[in-house]
Formats: sequence, C-alpha cells, structure tokens
Amino acid sequence: MALEIEHKFLLRDERWRDQVEHSLRMRQGYLVSDATRSVRVRVAGDQGYLNIKSGTLGIARREYEYRIPLAEAEELLNTLCEKPLLEKTRHFIHYGDHLWEVDEFGGDNAGLIVAEVELGTVDEAFARPDWIGEEVSHDLRYYNSQLVRHPYKDWR
Repeated sequence: MALEIEHKFLLRDERWRDQVEHSLRMRQGYLVSDATRSVRVRVAGDQGYLNIKSGTLGIARREYEYRIPLAEAEELLNTLCEKPLLEKTRHFIHYGDHLWEVDEFGGDNAGLIVAEVELGTVDEAFARPDWIGEEVSHDLRYYNSQLVRHPYKDWR
C-alpha cells in the first residue's frame, strides 16, 4: 500500500522565491471527489498522471499515482473532470533533508500559495524554513479537491 505523509503550510512572506530550484506548471481536475476518496487527473509539464487518494483529513493518506499518456490526460481534463480545473505552478525547493513544494495557484484560486513537505514516517522530524507560516494540514479548505468546489476567490 502506498502512503502519503504530507504537511501543508501557509507562507509568511516571499523569501522562498529566492530559493526556487525549478518550477512546473500544472493543470488538474477531479473525476471523483468526496469524503472518502478522490480520483484526479493531472498534466504536469509534458506528463500525464492519474492519482487516487483516500479522503482522510490530516497528514497521512493512502495514495496511488500512475503515469498516463499526455493526450489521454488532456482528454480527461477537457471532457470528464469537474470544472473549473485547478491551475498552479509548483516550485521546488530543497531545505535541510527534504524537498519542499510550493504551490502558487492561478485562476479562481489566484493569490493562494501553500507549501508542502512529504515525509517517510508520521513522526519524522524536519527543518522548517523561516518563510514557513501556519500549518493547515488539518484544514479541509486547503485540499486541492476542495479548491475546485470552494475556490480561494470566494473565501473573502
């Protein structure tokens, strides 16, 4: 079984931008998304992916991800996924012993920026960069599947 262990944070400021190693544009949509599971299609750069996750709230969830042909991913996004699609740029930053992913959202979620770090175990220690702010791992609003239904632009 695949297990994703991930902490999600808001950012204090823009200092993270100076540490970005590379970035990748992404579009993603959901075929299924409810309280128990989600099935997502993503195009990241020139790669297509199908992702299945348990709907568990918190830092540890079952996750399975598979590469699929880019043309099929595009077709699924355009025809079967819930609208609107999620748009974001993922920025990659190594800090300490971990890779941080900073997602800068566009479209209906423009203005929202969230950092994530994946761990090997639930109790694994990790260094937090000084630009990391409040942890939002247990706040459903920040889950990508929820941002499709309740975009950031409507939070205000």
